[in-house]
Amino acid sequence: MSAPGISVVICVYTEDRWEDILAAVASVRAQSRPALETLLVVDHNPALHDRLTREYKETAGVRVLANAGPRGLSAGRNTGIAAARGEVIAFLDDDAVAERDWLGYFAEGYADPRVMAVGGRTVPVWASGRRPAWFPEEFDWVVGCAYRGLPRGRARVRNVLGGNASFRRTAFDAAGAFATGIGRDGDRRPLGCEETELCIRLSRALPDAVLLLDDRAVIHHRVPAAREHFAYFRTRTYAEGLSKALVARSVGADKGLESERRYTTRVLPAAVARGLRDALLGRPGGAGRAGAIATGVLTASAGYLVGSVRARRGDVTFSVGRIEDAGSSRNEGPPVNGPERAPAHRDARAATDRDEPAPAHRDGPVPAGRGEGGADV
Repeated sequence: MSAPGISVVICVYTEDRWEDILAAVASVRAQSRPALETLLVVDHNPALHDRLTREYKETAGVRVLANAGPRGLSAGRNTGIAAARGEVIAFLDDDAVAERDWLGYFAEGYADPRVMAVGGRTVPVWASGRRPAWFPEEFDWVVGCAYRGLPRGRARVRNVLGGNASFRRTAFDAAGAFATGIGRDGDRRPLGCEETELCIRLSRALPDAVLLLDDRAVIHHRVPAAREHFAYFRTRTYAEGLSKALVARSVGADKGLESERRYTTRVLPAAVARGLRDALLGRPGGAGRAGAIATGVLTASAGYLVGSVRARRGDVTFSVGRIEDAGSSRNEGPPVNGPERAPAHRDARAATDRDEPAPAHRDGPVPAGRGEGGADV
């Protein structure tokens, strides 16, 4: 079986990340297994769209698109999926760079026709040059990275991590699009879990589907200085709880919290014990890590409770549509438990005539399926 063509989608929203965006694109173009194309999807920022269009107008294989849906990461990804030409669609964060064999390891996973998604390992690059002593590795999902507790090597998982992930196009035909109303919206409250909700829907639509985590598919994700502070840690864990409530509302608490139960009952108690042991031995950061873990669990739980109440009252809604290819007239998405269905996503190629020149967490934990358990990014 020949290796699938892979389109890479990078969703962008601010000129403040200009150098990061250029580095992300360069890392895709340097892959040992070339991408079929790179799609830059700009989230309602005309100035950035125009600047990127000028930057890449002479670059074959790079297209710049405007987000054809509502503001936010989910709609941006859906725009990229609709415009992509590849059999596999990979997603890379706009502030990350991929190692040279990143796409090669993704492609290997798809040799098995049952595999519908392959994710990789995201390594933090701290702005200060080193991990804060108090910051527990078990909570690296807070900054959009792989965390301690995920399975090693190549393993089946419940869901992949959004900023370093890939899906077969047919996965979206079966499960529908990323849900809008969940996930990031620029620099607003750092919600997440849109890929978790999609992956659970996918497994329900295709019970024999295999979702893999391959920790050889590595990207390096920049962590800005503001996210190294405890205030961001609290905000992000609270937002994760809010997001998890939406996921549970959509797919049920049994699946929506399956991996999180293992994470909180196995991974985190062991981490607290290590932190307290280090504190007793006089090692730096031990007590801080134990305290951060306790705080993270409490704030995430508070967010979940608040989010559950809001969801039951109908204060928060989200919708799932179907990705449409150019010229398709289908408007119905697959049945979904929880969110209402939205009209199908418009085709990105038709939606932006400026993009016609030529031819893939946010933060939060990725739950482990056959590993030590985990949270979800």
